[in-house]
Amino acid sequence: MKAWYREHLGVGGGCGTDDKGESNEWVWFTKGGPMVFEPFKADSDYFAADKQAMINLRVSELDALLDKLRKAGIEVITKSEWDAMPEIGRFARVHDPEGNPIELWEPANAS
Repeated sequence: MKAWYREHLGVGGGCGTDDKGESNEWVWFTKGGPMVFEPFKADSDYFAADKQAMINLRVSELDALLDKLRKAGIEVITKSEWDAMPEIGRFARVHDPEGNPIELWEPANAS
């Protein structure tokens, strides 16, 4: 799983954006920006009922990332209603090999 996340999404140990070079096999440092913690109700239909949580990754150049994921054979889900508030940004969803949902969020100011 670690290799899948590193290869396709550029996250995980050794994928640092830190200028100090402190990222290593176990940790990575990210660029500053908003983080979201949003628990959902148990009866939410926002993601599969058999999943407890969803990873939300802040990205830039969403279209290029989606193209790369599609070329790797990864299903990409987009919906116009997810992008209904352009001041927040754009969204897409993929699933890792174990079926965990991953929301990709390109904030409005990321381009």
